[in-house]
Amino acid sequence: MTIREAAARLRAREVSAVELAQESLRAVNRQQPRLNAFITITEELAIAQARRADDDFARGIDHGALQGIPYALKDVFETKGVRTTCGSKIFADHISDIDSAVYERLTAAGAVLMGKAGLQEFAYGITCNNPHFGAIRNPHDPERIPGGSSGGSAVAVASGMVFFAMGTDTGGSIRIPAAFCGCFGLKPTSGRVSRYGVMPLDFSLDHMGPLTQNAHDAALVMNAIAGFDARDDTSSRRPVDDYAPAAAASLRGIRIGLPENFFNERISAEVNLAFIKAVANAEAAGAILVPIQVPHPAEINTVSRVILLAEASAIAEPWLHRRADMGADVMALFDQGRLLSATDYINAQRLRRLYQREWAKLWERVDCIFTPTAPITAPLIGETEVEIEGVAEDVRLASTRLVRGINVLGLPAASVPLSSGGLPVGLQIIAKTFAESEVLSISKEVSLLQSGE
Repeated sequence: MTIREAAARLRAREVSAVELAQESLRAVNRQQPRLNAFITITEELAIAQARRADDDFARGIDHGALQGIPYALKDVFETKGVRTTCGSKIFADHISDIDSAVYERLTAAGAVLMGKAGLQEFAYGITCNNPHFGAIRNPHDPERIPGGSSGGSAVAVASGMVFFAMGTDTGGSIRIPAAFCGCFGLKPTSGRVSRYGVMPLDFSLDHMGPLTQNAHDAALVMNAIAGFDARDDTSSRRPVDDYAPAAAASLRGIRIGLPENFFNERISAEVNLAFIKAVANAEAAGAILVPIQVPHPAEINTVSRVILLAEASAIAEPWLHRRADMGADVMALFDQGRLLSATDYINAQRLRRLYQREWAKLWERVDCIFTPTAPITAPLIGETEVEIEGVAEDVRLASTRLVRGINVLGLPAASVPLSSGGLPVGLQIIAKTFAESEVLSISKEVSLLQSGE
């Protein structure tokens, strides 16, 4: 059942918000031992919020499509009175005295919080093999990673525990788990969703966005969470659109850019097959395919790594003396960041602005860009290298290769689940800044073509 379907049933009085919450909690408690999607389950809070939603319905008060809908928050979104761990032993007992902007807005919309979803420690990595709270497991194969760092959020959605979940994306951390788990994930434009009250990994690359079953559900969540917030100095004052994809949307005449460099290199056979089929379906539906050369993709990835290493280490500085309380993987990344010079960091930010200007010229020729989300399907837990076209590649670098640079550019991008016949595969759709509505509409049509409708 989707958000739209559940919202219709709630308003038809076919089900109550409390009944939805109870069913969601049953699903969470049933699957948690196998998948480990949650760090904290907020059962009492969920029932209280559900009762409030039912009371509002009874009084004729309608807060919108999310009223009474169960969801999860990645455990970096601060919640007053509920612990927020950031997946770290250091914050295992941290109880915030503020609510994040996203939680404020979802609460105002009447959504019902089931709990705080697990993640990679400090949201820094893609395996979600957390040394403190245990490995999070892919619902399609529990021996495989869900992707990260928003792995628990993706698992909670893909397994049907909740209707949607919030994630964060610094170098692909929404889109990678969406691709590996077979759900929809949206990284909005930088500044579109407030970062206030979110435990940061990075100063300038973090983005907040939803993981859902489909693009229409993501649009409903974006309608609730997007908008200016004076407490976030990156928050955009640009007016918020209605993100719900138009019912009569079509791919006819849409100019789809297909990169002839970088994004088509070292792609696994199963991912490539699903991607080619999706592109062919779009062309058959009237889309115009435009071969393009994207500027400096490898260099943008390098810029991303420099910025992330430096900024993440700066943020973590107050806790770096507690080495024994951190996993070896994140500690190694923090150590690397401390070795970078100020010159390296400043030059990376200068190059970032240059590359943003060069990519902006692409939108004169195309409306969006299609790429695979990840060049591989979900690796096994503990696997450190994957072989693609006979070349061994580090799992983390391979998984982030096609998504990392989009955070540097600040562009909106979604991962749309594709039919593959095996493990899930994702299609990445990228567009110009603040074009989330277009990304969502195109994503919806791609999904309809996948289902044959």
